[in-house]
Amino acid sequence: MGNVSQTRPQFRMQLLHPRYWLVWLQLGLFYVFSWLPVALIDLFAEAVAALAWRKNKKRVHYASVNLALCFPEKKPEQIARLVRQHFSYQMKSVLHYGLIWWAPRWRLQKLVQLQGAEQIDAIHAEGKQVIALTSHSVGLEFAVTALSLHYPCSGLYKAMKNRLIDWQVARGRTRFGVHAYTREQGFRPLIRDTRQGRVMIYLADEDLGAERCVFAPFFGVQKATIPVLGRLAKQCRAEVLPCVSCYDAAQRKYIVKLLPAIDALEANDDAMAAMQMNRAIEQTVRECLAQYFWTLRLFKTRPPGEASVYG
Repeated sequence: MGNVSQTRPQFRMQLLHPRYWLVWLQLGLFYVFSWLPVALIDLFAEAVAALAWRKNKKRVHYASVNLALCFPEKKPEQIARLVRQHFSYQMKSVLHYGLIWWAPRWRLQKLVQLQGAEQIDAIHAEGKQVIALTSHSVGLEFAVTALSLHYPCSGLYKAMKNRLIDWQVARGRTRFGVHAYTREQGFRPLIRDTRQGRVMIYLADEDLGAERCVFAPFFGVQKATIPVLGRLAKQCRAEVLPCVSCYDAAQRKYIVKLLPAIDALEANDDAMAAMQMNRAIEQTVRECLAQYFWTLRLFKTRPPGEASVYG
């Protein structure tokens, strides 16, 4: 769909091409789900998750390796239980996407609860700006929704390969006024927005390769880490609040938490800032351990001389 602008992405006629008809059918199912009680969606998600857990051996392997590396004190049966729980939470969050895309504001306000927002107000009252440091939890999209329901926000957007899915996801993210920019547009418009008072939603735990990352410990394992957070905070005169979205299956709602700001974030030493950032992300991961995206190849890029951890 090309670059995502500050407004909601525009529909294009090529999205009606027959190659997208199956995707349209799938989106129709998500629309139906958006009208169902969350308890019923979760019941269906459990069945699909059980099938995915049995069939997707590759992702089960990635998750098992990641958890064993990060938590060597855990027994194999504990790791296996966390992996199984992760698939359950992941499938629930996927089937909840229709709610983000189509549910009325009043229903979303019941579905998502934002905690720690008083920190944003206090930081703005001091004349400073806010960066919400997010990571790949299964409820990430609900963190975006929760923040944008209460504050003007901006963020970077990674375009998806399927143009119809890309268009739909972008519509969901910008539904409540989020300014979304592609990586090709770079940080400049994002920095400008943040200086003007928008909350920057910054997704920081991607592995972009050794050329664009530094290595910093993540739960004691060296991880290729994007090293720009300290400089971003300095340029925006912003405080960085770690942010995580945890699905509470008992309450059937997402609890989006803003944790205390990173203290004395280093702006002139990328390696130190990366270490501080990963430490903050670790805090968010511990809030709902099974809901972090353990099925990703978190340690894909290895330091020189180290072999792949995934075999």
